[in-house]
Amino acid sequence: MSAYDAVLARQSWSKLTQEAPTREELLPLVAAAGRVADHSSLQPWRLIELRGDDRLRLGAAIAEANGDLKPSSKPLRASLLIAVVVSFRPSEKVPRWEQEAVASGVAHVLSLLLDEAGWGVIWRTGGHTRTAAVAAAHGLTENEELLGWLYVGGKPDGKRPGRRKPVDAESLLTRLPSAEGIAG
Repeated sequence: MSAYDAVLARQSWSKLTQEAPTREELLPLVAAAGRVADHSSLQPWRLIELRGDDRLRLGAAIAEANGDLKPSSKPLRASLLIAVVVSFRPSEKVPRWEQEAVASGVAHVLSLLLDEAGWGVIWRTGGHTRTAAVAAAHGLTENEELLGWLYVGGKPDGKRPGRRKPVDAESLLTRLPSAEGIAG
């Protein structure tokens, strides 16, 4: 499958089976995803795999962040969650927003690679990603922020992925305004 075909085929899978890739299966995919464009090769990202009871601890942290008494069951929707973390590096050349873009790029490419390998993936976020309780549960440092989790599992038989609207490329690919058009 070409990169073009992989991108066109990518879908979010909100329902997953409890199957998941092993750590050994993940490592080459993470290494490949790490090849995204990365100004100054800072590698301003890391991934945290959550399996088993890790997901229960995350559910408790989400509950704490939301002020709920009962742990959130959301992390139990997949047997593997991959937390996407931006790890900001000191740099005079590479601003924080660009470092966050690199981490986001790694997550997206990893989701494509997982999909191509036959796994269902959905990237989940939420307001609690930036809370102290959830950050503490992930062991984040003061120079790190959580961008969300890739929920990874098997694709259920007979199920279809989430719907995707076609992209209207004509309306999204524009040209620079003419000099006359921007002069005030």
